[in-house]
Amino acid sequence: MMRLDKYLVSMQVGSRSEIKDFCKKGLITVNGAVCKQSDTKIDEDKDEITFKGKVLSYEKYRYYMLHKPAGVVTATKDHHDKTVLDLLVGVNTKDLSPAGRLDKDTEGLLLLTNDGELIHNLLSPKKHVDKTYYIKARETLNPEDINALENGVDIGEDTLTLPAKVTLLGEKEFLLTIHEGKFHQVKRMLLAVNNEVLYLKRMSFGSLTLDENLAPGEFRALREQEIKELKMRKNNGFR
Repeated sequence: MMRLDKYLVSMQVGSRSEIKDFCKKGLITVNGAVCKQSDTKIDEDKDEITFKGKVLSYEKYRYYMLHKPAGVVTATKDHHDKTVLDLLVGVNTKDLSPAGRLDKDTEGLLLLTNDGELIHNLLSPKKHVDKTYYIKARETLNPEDINALENGVDIGEDTLTLPAKVTLLGEKEFLLTIHEGKFHQVKRMLLAVNNEVLYLKRMSFGSLTLDENLAPGEFRALREQEIKELKMRKNNGFR
């Protein structure tokens, strides 16, 4: 059970003072009856709430896949740049957070949700959740470079990076799968083998793969099966 005004604020209907006014004007109904009291207790999972005749559907947790474009920052607020939340036009973004971050110039898969437990599990170093990136590099990887990347390189931390997986696609194009999330990690790993990232795009995160139908800047809600797999999948790694 929760207060009606709290529920409507979470649905981005308005502020508490605005909702109080909406109730007085008879714009809100609970189970078909006009509700004049904004502090009325409701069951958000069972009661039917309408605002101006439109039924509101409550979702405790919300999950969105975004194809992050370059030039957008992975933040909820920024005074200078457009944020990933700014791209989620037309949806309830209240309490949404990105699961991890992508650099401003990096493209690709980003998960946004208000499910804090899932974010924690996906980002926890103990979980070893795989992240796969498509890379265009300045130089071709030689066998020694691949061996180094796959066994751990020095990026200036106390320990070497954990083992990674390299999949060659072309002369200077490849996929790199890691299961850490250190600051600028992929770029630093390439620098460690005397190379440089020219273009970087995240293709997958755990069991979630970027929808090829999403253009940069587009998003969609996750499907039930995708949510289930994110929560249940056991990541055994590739070591």
